[in-house]
Amino acid sequence: MKLDQDRAPIYEALCEYRENRIVSFDVPGHKQGKGNPVLTEFLGKQCMSVDVNSMKPLDYLCHPVSIIREAETLMADAFGAANAFFMVNGTSSAVQAMVMSVCKRGDKIIMPRNVHRSSINALIICGAVPVYVNPGVNKRLGIPLGMSVEAVKKAVRENPDAKAIIVNNPTYYGVCSNLREIVRIAHSAGMKVLVDEAHGTHFYFGDYMPLSAMSVGADMAAVSIHKTGGSLTQSSVLLLGKDMNPGYVRQVINLTQTTSASYLLLSSLDISRKNLALNGRHIFERVTSMVSYGIREINKVGGFYAFSRELINGDDIFDFDPTKISVHTRDIGLAGIEVYDILRDRFDIQIEFGDIGNILAIVSVGDKILNIERLISALSEIKRLYTRDPAGMLENEYIEPHVVCSPQEAFYSDKKQLPVEESLGKVCAEFVMCYPPGIPILAPGELITSDAVEYIKYAKEKGCNLTGAEDMNTDMLNVMTH
Repeated sequence: MKLDQDRAPIYEALCEYRENRIVSFDVPGHKQGKGNPVLTEFLGKQCMSVDVNSMKPLDYLCHPVSIIREAETLMADAFGAANAFFMVNGTSSAVQAMVMSVCKRGDKIIMPRNVHRSSINALIICGAVPVYVNPGVNKRLGIPLGMSVEAVKKAVRENPDAKAIIVNNPTYYGVCSNLREIVRIAHSAGMKVLVDEAHGTHFYFGDYMPLSAMSVGADMAAVSIHKTGGSLTQSSVLLLGKDMNPGYVRQVINLTQTTSASYLLLSSLDISRKNLALNGRHIFERVTSMVSYGIREINKVGGFYAFSRELINGDDIFDFDPTKISVHTRDIGLAGIEVYDILRDRFDIQIEFGDIGNILAIVSVGDKILNIERLISALSEIKRLYTRDPAGMLENEYIEPHVVCSPQEAFYSDKKQLPVEESLGKVCAEFVMCYPPGIPILAPGELITSDAVEYIKYAKEKGCNLTGAEDMNTDMLNVMTH
């Protein structure tokens, strides 16, 4: 039966709730904003009037039977999934739910090492053991790529008891692996395929896009609707393929997801799904056109290299996200984080992130061509004013891990703090990462190598936002004591 994608059940129910002028003797305590006038003035009466509690007419996210269930069914239909779950704890919680739905303590899970920290967090919680597939590395750009098919086959062959494979689709930089073939390999070996599609919402809306997880038969996908689909920050969706048990997955989600779901987040998912289902193809055709123009013009500036689909090699760069403006900066003698800071401080342009060699600008539903023009002009000025000799710059974003024990064992082990320089050769008991993108430089259970120490020191010197360590300044690292 064809579903009516013009519906938005949660939004419609909230409008009806507001019109009924309900007297509230439940939470939240601000009572449609009346109890917090400063916040109401800041956010607006419309917003505060629908920041409400779960109740029978508005359904319950942890056990939906009416409007939320209908909205989730519409979401699944729009994305070609068997089931969909609204997530209000961010895509991190969706990634963790994927892992925890297929793995228990001691189970192996195959994954690229350039996963978001949420995947490794899931291993700390459930006790699963990672089998890392080192991604390819582009020598010129220094960035980690996708997983090669041969590397996946090798990992499956050597670990036939693994329960699942995690795939980034795409990576933060826009690189896509051969997802269809990885799904085929995994399913032939009886393994599930879990896809981190935090940056892949738009893959579902356009024939010119890379393949989406659901279109190639993956088992689960965590999709950040808020990143490129227009919903509010922290709202996300977990998609299921036909062979997953939705009742069990909901139980897993409810282990960690709040029981006080925000209807602001839920309605934003509902309204954004309607917009994407009705207008998504047109929206992302326009976005892709703007990005293509931006890439061409940035490359005309010289010094910078905005990279895209010309990198495709049919293997560890099987495809490339056409909505990303990923720009290599090292040739003008500036680290990506330095360009990031200059863009914000001197030109009032906030991009997604800068690392030691690249910057990323995300273009999506809310952008205009004027924004792209402004970015191009700013980069041209940065080249003119700030270019210097690139000699002595660190070149590689990816550090090959040396896994000694599971993340759970290391995180909960007896540990001590040492200065970063003195931690060399010890086993790390915590995370160290630049955020964004949130891909660990070190994860719990990994040997602290000279490459990792050098990267941490260099990233600090260049102004990267280092997070994850107990010591907020990342001068000290927690290491295992045995």
